[in-house]
Amino acid sequence: MLINSYFEIFFNSFISSFQWLIGLILFDGIWYENFFWGIILISLIVWLLEIIFPWRKNQKIIRKDFWLDGFYLVFNFFIFSTIISGVYEIIYQFFISQGIEMNALKIIDLSSFHISIQLLIFFVIVDFFQWIAHFFLHKIDFLWNFHKVHHSVKEMSFSSHMRYHWMENVIYKPFKTIGVMLIGGFEPEQAYIVHFIAITIGHFNHSNIKISWGPLKYIFNNPIMHLYHHAKNTPQNRVGVNFAISLSVWDYIFKTNYVPEDSGNVLLGFKGDEKFPDKFIDQNLYGIFNKKK
Repeated sequence: MLINSYFEIFFNSFISSFQWLIGLILFDGIWYENFFWGIILISLIVWLLEIIFPWRKNQKIIRKDFWLDGFYLVFNFFIFSTIISGVYEIIYQFFISQGIEMNALKIIDLSSFHISIQLLIFFVIVDFFQWIAHFFLHKIDFLWNFHKVHHSVKEMSFSSHMRYHWMENVIYKPFKTIGVMLIGGFEPEQAYIVHFIAITIGHFNHSNIKISWGPLKYIFNNPIMHLYHHAKNTPQNRVGVNFAISLSVWDYIFKTNYVPEDSGNVLLGFKGDEKFPDKFIDQNLYGIFNKKK
């Protein structure tokens, strides 16, 4: 393709994504598929539950960096996703021009199953590839520098879920794409259900609510397990434990689970975090312009 063609693809995709976002804000479309207000509603519900059933009683309702993390929600889910959409579309069109379709890695035809099975398989496959991406964010120094932003949280709350470096959007994308390609490049029509479930689980995982899910803790991630993922002092230090996104089963399968107790009184962060930037712009330039110590 010519440079002009790439620019046109980027511009058209950006405009389309921007119009989609404005439509969501203005309630244009089916209400139960509204990603913008859906996230706001989920956030308010989990925050209310934190207020009513706080795990760490001494933690303030408006905790440290609450508003910073609130801005991360808006930036990562809506502003950056709108900006980067054009880049993703250029990459997609490039692969199409090279004869590489979204079903190139297909091992199963998801469209042939009942919608409930489609959603279940989609959820499990995408979550597994996100687990792999999360694992690499801890194992590879270059990627860990970006992931430090998320681990700079000092008090866990639902909004901590949203604090992550913009590069993580870029890093997770190819892993999720590979997962989708394995199921024929097919996203179920009701995939928004999976997205809302994943966001809800993520909010709860970071919340100030003591939940273990009982025997289901071996399947689903939970606040107790994820708190130790953010612990400053673990047997593996920054290499990490409890990489689960929504499903904890991967950690139990690959022996990366670690939950020694459930008091909730855990020192959070990482070695050297006292020197880590505390402002949004500085945090999002970290990993790119910072000098290696």
